[in-house]
Parts: sequence; C-alpha cells; structure tokens
Amino acid sequence: MLITIEGIDGSGKSSLHSSLGIMLQHLSPVMTREPGATWIGDQVRRAIAEDADPIAEALLFVADHAAHLSEVVRPALAEGKLIISDRYLDSRFAYQQASLAGSVPDPVLWLKQVHGGWTIMPDMTFLLVLPVDVALSRTQKRRQTEHFEKAEILTRVQENYLQRAGEDPGRFVLVDGTLSEETVREFVAGEIIRRYSPK
Repeated sequence: MLITIEGIDGSGKSSLHSSLGIMLQHLSPVMTREPGATWIGDQVRRAIAEDADPIAEALLFVADHAAHLSEVVRPALAEGKLIISDRYLDSRFAYQQASLAGSVPDPVLWLKQVHGGWTIMPDMTFLLVLPVDVALSRTQKRRQTEHFEKAEILTRVQENYLQRAGEDPGRFVLVDGTLSEETVREFVAGEIIRRYSPK
C-alpha cells in the first residue's frame, strides 16, 4: 500500500511523517520522501536553492520521481510492504503547476503528459490544509527558506492541492493542519492501521 503525505510548506507534513515512522513500527513501513530518496534529489534541492529555470526544475523533480519509483516504491510494493512517502506525485502538480505558469501554455496538461503511462498513483493521500499565514509563520523560524515559501505562491499551491483532492475524493483525506501535532498523528496513524491489510 502506498500512502502519501502532502501539504504546503509549513503544514507539518514532515513532522507527521517522522512521527508515523515511530508510531507504525509494528507494520514495518518503508519511510521515504520526494525529493531526496535518490541521488537526483540532491540535484533537485540545488535547483530549488539556485532558483533554476522552471522547466529545468520540473524535469529534475520528474527524474527524481522516476528513480524513486524504480529504486524504492516498485520493489517495496512487489514485496507487499507499506510505503509512506513525505511528498509524492501530487506535489508536482501543486507546486510545478504554479511555477510553470508562463513557461508552458498548459502546465497541468504538460505535467500529465510527462507522467503519463509510468507513474503509480497512491492508494491514499493525507493532505494537511491550513491558512497560508499560519504556514509561513512556521517556515520563517527556519534558517533558510525556499523560493516557494511566499504567500502568493503557497496560496496557489494550496488551491491546486484542493482542486486535485476535489477531483479524487476517494483517495484524499483532508486533515486540519492547525490541530495539535498529537491529534493529527493519532488520526492519521489510526486511518492507516484501519485501511492497511498486510499480505
């Protein structure tokens, strides 16, 4: 089973992901993330830090996704394992749809075509939703911020996430990102335990 955790920067998804690895130890989950599970992830982070060309950046994200599928996701699914990924396919459609505006005529179509025929859709996606100003108040505590971490960009990104959730309500579970970390992790862990059936 492939579970993904999504949300804008500052939503608490990475903290949730870390907590789930501990809370669900008895299920022996494969804890992974995008970007970063492969060597290409290092190049993605460099592109973000250097504010690279939007198309180049998007293609690096796609390359990282392909390597992630090949090296982590497909082998784990073949063994019947539970996979929990901090960011995955939906991040590309949420973030790159915003960053590609003005660079390609139809960012959504471009993204669909570049992923067409080879990606794997998650079985369940937890989307942390919260006011953008609350998210930014959290990211401003970090030493370094990314070019995505601006109110107007994160507003568009969250709108893109919610649009995808509306198009696929059977897969998405919306979670109030303003709730306490304990409340969020207990709810999400409970939902995963309820739905996951090991082979």
